[in-house]
Amino acid sequence: MRSTLDTVAAIGLAIGGALGMAGTFVAGDALRETLWTIDGVAIVVAAALLVVKYQRLGNDLVAAGFLTFLAGESLLLAGNAAGLQASVPAYVGGISLWAAGLVMVSAQATFALWMRLTAFVSALLFVVSALMILWGAPLLPTSAPLPAISYPFLVLTFIGWIWTLLKSER
Repeated sequence: MRSTLDTVAAIGLAIGGALGMAGTFVAGDALRETLWTIDGVAIVVAAALLVVKYQRLGNDLVAAGFLTFLAGESLLLAGNAAGLQASVPAYVGGISLWAAGLVMVSAQATFALWMRLTAFVSALLFVVSALMILWGAPLLPTSAPLPAISYPFLVLTFIGWIWTLLKSER
């Protein structure tokens, strides 16, 4: 039987994935910041619930991974209202923590292999993006190809986590 908290976490991930992607492609700063703020809150709520779920299941590494991901999302949330250019320092910290969290969540075989692979690809692309920014590349959160190509892999990972949360238990 699926719990209400699993459903709420799945909804948070879905809102986060959808609005996060939408915010990457909208033209207006105010609309982007609004979408990313709603996305960030939804992901923080979902990640907090996933920390509790996996801690209760005794899977400490996965729980710690979701907690690390939550910390990264909180940094990203803090930078939203500053605008794209001013948010870059918080963005570098946020995606670095996202990458660490994704690796921690995916290090064990808790989730299906394809989800773990999309998480690892996303994490690698976020690390490369963060390093490029730290080494002076003028990248923004919306820059293409990096970091923009990272987001679809993250959203595919979210879809896998949602599927895991909502699938009927056998």
